[in-house]
Amino acid sequence: MRLRHAILVTTALAGFAGAAHAQDAPTTTAPSGSDAAQADAAGADGDIVVTGYRGSLRNAINVKRNANAVVDVITAEDVGKFPDRNVAESLSHIPGVSIDRRFGEGEKVAILGTDPALNRMLLDGHALASADWGGNDNDPSSRTFNYSLLAPELVDRLEVYKSPEPRIEEGSIGGTVIVRTRRPLDLPANSIFASGGYSYNDRSDKGNIRGSGLYSWKNAAETFGILAAVTYDKQNLTRAGVEFFGYDNAAPNANGTYNSPFVNRAANGTLSLKSPGATINGGTIADLYRAASPFGINYAYFQQQRERKSLSGTVQFRPSSDLTFTLNGLHIDGNYNNYSQSMYTIPGAWTGDKLQSATISNGVVTAASFGAATSQSAQLDTLVRRTKLKTDNINLFADWEGDNGAKIGFAGGWSKATGGRNPEYLFNVQTKLPFSYAFTNNSADVNFTGDLTNPANYFTNPNNNPAQIEGRPVIVAGTQLNAAQIGGLDYSVTTDRDIFGSYDATIPVNFGPFKEILLGSRVTDHVNRIDARGVNTYLQRSLTGAQLGVTTLVTPDGTFSGSGGNGNATKYLNLPEQSVIDILANAINSPLVSKVGASTKVKETVAASYAQANFDQGGLRGNIGGRLVYTRDVSNYALSLTTIANPNPVPTPTRTVTDYLKFLPSVNIAYEISPQFVVRGAVAKVISRPRYQDLAASVSQNDVTNDAGGGNPNLKPYESTNYEVTAEWYPRAGSLVAVELFRREISNYIINTIAPAQLFNSLRARLETYNVSQPINGGKAKVNGALISAQSEIWGGFGLQANYTYQDSTTSSVDATGATLNLPYLSKHNVNVIPYFESGPFQARLSYNYRTAYFRTIGRLNSREMVAPYSQLDASASLNLTKGIILSVNAQNLLDETYLQYNATRDRPTAFYKNGRTFSAALSFRM
Repeated sequence: MRLRHAILVTTALAGFAGAAHAQDAPTTTAPSGSDAAQADAAGADGDIVVTGYRGSLRNAINVKRNANAVVDVITAEDVGKFPDRNVAESLSHIPGVSIDRRFGEGEKVAILGTDPALNRMLLDGHALASADWGGNDNDPSSRTFNYSLLAPELVDRLEVYKSPEPRIEEGSIGGTVIVRTRRPLDLPANSIFASGGYSYNDRSDKGNIRGSGLYSWKNAAETFGILAAVTYDKQNLTRAGVEFFGYDNAAPNANGTYNSPFVNRAANGTLSLKSPGATINGGTIADLYRAASPFGINYAYFQQQRERKSLSGTVQFRPSSDLTFTLNGLHIDGNYNNYSQSMYTIPGAWTGDKLQSATISNGVVTAASFGAATSQSAQLDTLVRRTKLKTDNINLFADWEGDNGAKIGFAGGWSKATGGRNPEYLFNVQTKLPFSYAFTNNSADVNFTGDLTNPANYFTNPNNNPAQIEGRPVIVAGTQLNAAQIGGLDYSVTTDRDIFGSYDATIPVNFGPFKEILLGSRVTDHVNRIDARGVNTYLQRSLTGAQLGVTTLVTPDGTFSGSGGNGNATKYLNLPEQSVIDILANAINSPLVSKVGASTKVKETVAASYAQANFDQGGLRGNIGGRLVYTRDVSNYALSLTTIANPNPVPTPTRTVTDYLKFLPSVNIAYEISPQFVVRGAVAKVISRPRYQDLAASVSQNDVTNDAGGGNPNLKPYESTNYEVTAEWYPRAGSLVAVELFRREISNYIINTIAPAQLFNSLRARLETYNVSQPINGGKAKVNGALISAQSEIWGGFGLQANYTYQDSTTSSVDATGATLNLPYLSKHNVNVIPYFESGPFQARLSYNYRTAYFRTIGRLNSREMVAPYSQLDASASLNLTKGIILSVNAQNLLDETYLQYNATRDRPTAFYKNGRTFSAALSFRM
């Protein structure tokens, strides 16, 4: 597989050698936002002006070539015409940038082998508040931005700074993404763009409309302009797959014994089956005692509607030729409502004493069968999430530029984002049916004896207990309620707010090679908070599914087809969303209470100043300087660890204050050996601050997997020394061959420590041992990598872009087995090949991406969650029906790739997901 991709890239890169020396007529590059007719047109001086996709590539090459730092750029072809339907997808075409597609749509941008949470996105050079939708298990209060919210129609250019400059806001280790939007004084007066289209996902079997529009005006004197843009997009996502909740008995205890869910061990070492008479295949009882087995197997059916609306506007006023005021505003509304139904079994914990047969292969119980359970053999969880994402941003800029190149700019801005679960309706039913399971590295087969679609085979929790919420009794009619919890409502709303003020000055100088001195300061006040509330729902007697009095369904035909999920577990009882809501509403509900233990607030104040000297002499140019940064964090949270003496403690509010001062020097050097050949070098000290949620020490727990986790308010920032070396060859207009070497030496790396603790399990109403994780500083990591990229206009309208990234890391972090962990989201090999054709009114493009396996996170039961190699093939084409009317089509995930996760080795799968293909068509108008 790797050889095939290596040959593909080598062939593509070799093709540039001939094309690079081809001769063509003198050319000039059309500025971004010009009237692109998708064809070459004669300029005023008779030269050929290149527009369309080739023009955007030339613009990007020019920005990269003239930059002093190591930068890669993607530019829009024209107003409203960005290369992809998703900003993250476009970024993935850049060498050294990769994205995760766990939910089908490109998300989580990793740069040069570093975790997406350690890289920042800046909108027009400034931070933008961000919140997620509450269902993403690996993005709690991250400092990065949800790229799926950003409409590509609003974007003029993406800049990825792989080496920092002192003038750029700190906080990234891999790189900083700067999204540049359009401004009215830079566009022709009365620029108009409108687009309408339709998209269809073959997995959800649903289609949706999308549309966008932009209008930009300026007066004849070009002293006043306004721009307004609106976008609407809607997607229906359906993801079905199999999840494994980690592995039981994966490693021995410190004393060499094991915690087998199937085998008892006496004090004298004698082994006996918990289910006498069970047969063992592929080994002995001693092998079964030491064998790992799936803790849980879940057939997950996830549906989500992503509806995004955005409105942006810019007003510019230029009272004199040297002074410009700019006011930007952005509003994004995202409706990310979703519904998750999970039919899962916990074989060892629930039915270990009912084992009938077990098959052992390579130290893992890969198949087993069980008789009817005493209490339960499986459970259906339903989670109906109501999630509305909202982002508001307003920035004001005042920029003055003198005749001699002196500049001073003042900026201030405010942004706020909200998201999370508001609320999440939770309900579950159980069954005792006998079952069996078997699995391979890419499939699972679970079969129940009995009808899994029959509501009468399910029942609600039968275990009545004294009801409590947040450590306090639930009182009904003057007495404490004695009932069984069947679910509840969980409200967890994230609010992220950012306020900044800054100034930047450029002072022309003539001191040897130094031409400019840049000075500036910035003050930021940031608040990230989670406000949690909840309702517990109870019944005083257990009801079967048939007695719930609501509409019931079954899993639609074909839901799990192609996902790797097989057996009759693919067809189980389904509850419509409204049925879940009605069941909870008609049961006994506690009062709505604030969950102090799950509520957090982190207030962060940052003050930074920088000095940067730009130099340029004899072909040598660049900058040198430093950024001095002071950070103060105030973490508010509540502790509520349970003990034997107090299994339901009242959460105790706590406050912790920390601060630190960091100096971040950097140097960027570019040397033009010849007009066609540039070499660069860069060295910098950088930091990346911990996730906000990691700075809050409150503990949350999962009562199904007996995992718990909390934060650490005393965390220090990640620190790194970054090195970059590049060589770039520009043989002719539109062509580039580049080689890049990079290194990241990271200290203070945040790792999770795991220790056992006794916590109260509300599902089973007893104290149990949990694995409690907490982040600490102390890890070290190194990332080394090499990139080679090339692009060229080949012949007759054909062109090609290709790049290959090799990156590797070493860390001091280990998993539960002692194995060294890689950095999250780092694939050792990453390949992009993008052939395109553009001639006259027609253009077409294929985008192929391949990345090798990568570590994603530490999952349930300390599993090392790896993602298998993944390939993505997309296609797009457009046709100019007239000069201003364009028909475009787009197809994503043509290979219908399976997103496959596993625990350290491929023989221990943890998830298989299918997201389906997406097809879209749009008609756009511009003038």
